[in-house]
Amino acid sequence: QAELGKPRRNCYTLPGFGFSYGLYIERTDGGVPEAIGHWNTVKPRTSLTQNMPRDFVTMNRGAVKAGYTTAREFNLYYKAKDIRRKDEEYSQLRRSPPKVPADKTFGMPSRPSTPFFDLLQHKYQKLWMEQQRALTAALQMEKKKKDIARDTRTTILRKNPAPPKEESFWHLPHLEKV
Repeated sequence: QAELGKPRRNCYTLPGFGFSYGLYIERTDGGVPEAIGHWNTVKPRTSLTQNMPRDFVTMNRGAVKAGYTTAREFNLYYKAKDIRRKDEEYSQLRRSPPKVPADKTFGMPSRPSTPFFDLLQHKYQKLWMEQQRALTAALQMEKKKKDIARDTRTTILRKNPAPPKEESFWHLPHLEKV
């Protein structure tokens, strides 16, 4: 029966304190002291001499100094003088890193904070309105330039009349020799 005033339990009872969960293997299970004190780690393998990549910059420089010009001569030089790149561990940067001031910070500088006084004065709205007015005025001026009618020959002649011709007396051609 359910206990008075409590809901009926719908789960199984747990085993006692002497019960251990999981598999128990006699020869390897040493309990908590074994887990804390002795880690079964894999010993790191000593890698064989690593074959570093070729240093083509140095080999090319040497081949040019030796006077080689063709690809075949370069290949023969590579076989004769096989120069490998140096290990990264012994590079100049690893041995002595560059000296940087203590107060130097790296990365992008933080954005300056938004000035609340400008927000309260609606400064950004006023600047935007001024830009819009200037843009509208520029568009209207451009439109006015397009709307001006082009001058025709008649209007040009009215503005700048041709100078009057001097009168010359006309003579009949057969009286010219007289």
